[in-house]
Amino acid sequence: MEAQAYYQQFERNVRIILDALAAGLDLRTTALETSLPIEVYVLCEVLNQGAGEDFTLSASGVARLAEFQQQFMKHEGQTLAAMQRVLADKRGTMRTPEGRVLVKEMLIRRLEFFNEAARQVNVMRTQQALGSPSQYVGENK
Repeated sequence: MEAQAYYQQFERNVRIILDALAAGLDLRTTALETSLPIEVYVLCEVLNQGAGEDFTLSASGVARLAEFQQQFMKHEGQTLAAMQRVLADKRGTMRTPEGRVLVKEMLIRRLEFFNEAARQVNVMRTQQALGSPSQYVGENK
């Protein structure tokens, strides 16, 4: 049930993150600056290896998310159907540097990540709207 909810919110979560970036939200002081591009890359690998999709990324940093969304929107129905197949498959595996893993679990983890990232971005936007000072990691600025 939980995986299905993440799946249903996936497009919305991606839009929330991209809207925040377009509005000027600065992720440089957060872990999202590093984790977001990695998670987009892993999601594309899951969809390519586990569902036979053809996502290719050339952008770096958080720009990867916008590049992914453009490709996703071109084949939205096909990609969503592929995600549904992966979520329904209890035995499908894929190769990773660590060995073979369940494709379903890899997809669920990515969907969870985007759900949490969208929540975090919403909190950051609310703080920004309320005039809270920027949060810096490390040295005081």
